[in-house]
Amino acid sequence: MKIRFAPLNIPLRRRVQTAAVFQWLFSFLAMAHCCLAGFILLAVSDWWMLAALYAGWLFLDWDTPSSGGRRSQWIRSWRVWDHFRDYFPITLVKTADLDPGHNYIFGFHPHGVLVAGAFGNFCTEVTGFSRLFPGLKSHLLMLPFWFRVPLFRDYIMAGGLVSSTKSSLSHLLSRPGGGHVAVVAIGGAPESLDARPGALTLQLLNRKGFIKLALKHGAHLVPVFSFGENELFDQMPNPTGSPLRTLQERLQGIMGVAIPLFHARGVFQYNFGLMPYRKPINTIVGRPIVVAETPSPSSEDIELLHGNYLQALSQLFEEHKHTYGVAEDKHLTFI
Repeated sequence: MKIRFAPLNIPLRRRVQTAAVFQWLFSFLAMAHCCLAGFILLAVSDWWMLAALYAGWLFLDWDTPSSGGRRSQWIRSWRVWDHFRDYFPITLVKTADLDPGHNYIFGFHPHGVLVAGAFGNFCTEVTGFSRLFPGLKSHLLMLPFWFRVPLFRDYIMAGGLVSSTKSSLSHLLSRPGGGHVAVVAIGGAPESLDARPGALTLQLLNRKGFIKLALKHGAHLVPVFSFGENELFDQMPNPTGSPLRTLQERLQGIMGVAIPLFHARGVFQYNFGLMPYRKPINTIVGRPIVVAETPSPSSEDIELLHGNYLQALSQLFEEHKHTYGVAEDKHLTFI
């Protein structure tokens, strides 16, 4: 195989975009390990007192990721995120006004490998979330595991990330006065194992916990579909029942984290590596489904709202698929 190297005369702006995405990729794949190693090294060094002070702070601050987090508008507005956006590029499309007097659940689909669209749109301000939806604050839910890593937890909370526990979601949806958006990648880690170009299968049929919480708190539901999310990476073949898929599912059951074996391009060549492809991501925020507060929802209530949500998501996809190059005969599949 002949390696296709990036030409030397690539404009500086594109190199800066690549660097911005590389640091984002590093933060997802390696930053947590570096933070943990740094904390351990600090604890066994002559500067152990700093580690002890931070450990005390960690003890006092343990519940913050489940209590709305600690977002930093400064970090969300870093210039580096402009270059991150332009690499793909990423756009956020609004289809309806949202009343800031309510709290919302944004159901984000598909999960993709690294939810790049969700991060760019809802953990930074570069696609104009606050301008498009004035009065609303977005919070992207992430696996609780990552909020146990020293230092790394503070960095991801600054972008608006919070724990994906039930108590965390309930805290956001019960905030008086409204104005809070919980962004949930409904398919979760299992869906990432099927994230590859052209994939339109969503793990939704048995995902009803978010429906029940929406009913309990009267939070409106908003389907969100991110065209291009699955086009960023290829994956090693792992059909259901294969030895690789079985191993991935077993590891996920043990660690709670999916391990998709993905690949795309490199920093200086286009044949292999972990850098995502330069494919546009267009994230469409649908119309809200009004939810009446039901403190003790019945199974019928949950099933009815779940069916309405699936219908609204399908309609959103069908209305916009032609604009973003999806063939007429392609439709969403729910499993």
